[in-house]
Amino acid sequence: MKSLLVLIAAALTLVGCHEHLIIDTTPPAAPQGVFAVAKDNAVELSWLRNTEPDVEGYSVWVSDRFDGKYSMIGSTQNTSFLDYEATNGVRLYYGVTAYDYEGNESDLSRDVVYATPRPEGYGVRLDDYRTSPNTGGYDFSTYSIGKYNDDYTDVFFESYSGRFYLNVWDDTDIQDMGFTRSLYDIAEAPSEGWAPSRSVEAIVGHTYVLWTWDDHYAKVRVRDVTPFRVTIDWAYQTAPKNPELKRNKTTDGHRDLQRKAHSGLTK
Repeated sequence: MKSLLVLIAAALTLVGCHEHLIIDTTPPAAPQGVFAVAKDNAVELSWLRNTEPDVEGYSVWVSDRFDGKYSMIGSTQNTSFLDYEATNGVRLYYGVTAYDYEGNESDLSRDVVYATPRPEGYGVRLDDYRTSPNTGGYDFSTYSIGKYNDDYTDVFFESYSGRFYLNVWDDTDIQDMGFTRSLYDIAEAPSEGWAPSRSVEAIVGHTYVLWTWDDHYAKVRVRDVTPFRVTIDWAYQTAPKNPELKRNKTTDGHRDLQRKAHSGLTK
């Protein structure tokens, strides 16, 4: 009888060992809701958290084209990642995988996610061009304040009869996109709706999109405005042939010389 009990105990122990040796080989589901925000020489990524209880973290992958070879650039236990290696004007495609505690890794996320980083600036002050013509304009290509009627000026500020305006020249377009919470609320340029007068009222909290004379896109958000100056935040796409911004505009690259005779704007 004692020998029988020993055999039964051994058998139960062996069964328990086999149950303990069961290995999880099921990978998590591919992450969903991947979203990219272009910044200055960086791209901020975010996604939805996986529902599996054994997910340990996520890996972020990048490629120069959607159907290209993806390389891993980092891992995180959070649902966001900041790619500091991105370069302004270069479009990048991203994917995210999830992995569990056993090392099982999901397929690459299926969302088509890309972003083209671009320079940006904050707290830029432009003076009223009527009283301060040398500091009333802004050139996005050189990130600089200058003369309102310089050949490369993209936008300039005007205070006129108690109202305030952002103006552009005849070879540039501008559109008021309305109130936004931040500069990032406007993701891309519109295809229509440009102001025929090429002048829009400068309103605090509003964001404006510009289509520049040399086929680039920019956006500015008004932070503050007084009878003497406007304070703006801005972002500018350095890639002239960026597919999500391109509008096939043709230009000879030269300013209309008649602008030099500009002596005032009629509202």
